[in-house]
Amino acid sequence: MHTPTKQVTGYTSAIGDKAARMAISMIGRPYMYQGDSPAGFDCSGLVRYCYLTAGLDVPHGTKDLQNVTRPVSTHNMQKGDLLFFDVKGEKYSHVGIYIGNNCFVHAPSTGKTVRRNCLRETYWKKHFLEARRFNE
Repeated sequence: MHTPTKQVTGYTSAIGDKAARMAISMIGRPYMYQGDSPAGFDCSGLVRYCYLTAGLDVPHGTKDLQNVTRPVSTHNMQKGDLLFFDVKGEKYSHVGIYIGNNCFVHAPSTGKTVRRNCLRETYWKKHFLEARRFNE
């Protein structure tokens, strides 16, 4: 069951930068389904943790994150923007945090760790849906 998500307010590019730096510092942490701490992350839990430590309370869940963000052109992406993917045929089923230079940090799946990938890589290019940003 999908519950309505509260609006997220107070975003600034400085908060996005902090969240991106925090995401980079989490590389190597384990994947954990529904995890949202350095003990283990799922993809949206990583986003939630990085933004909370940067000072912005955001939801846990890809659909809820989509609902509280707005689309951004790939030519205008900034550090901290959220990158959404269609994985296993399900739209908005995966999210990562943009860190610059067409790269992002994400928690991929069970048995893996938080890692950095780039949108130029064939798999991610094929599954990329859009970049989105919290409202300022």
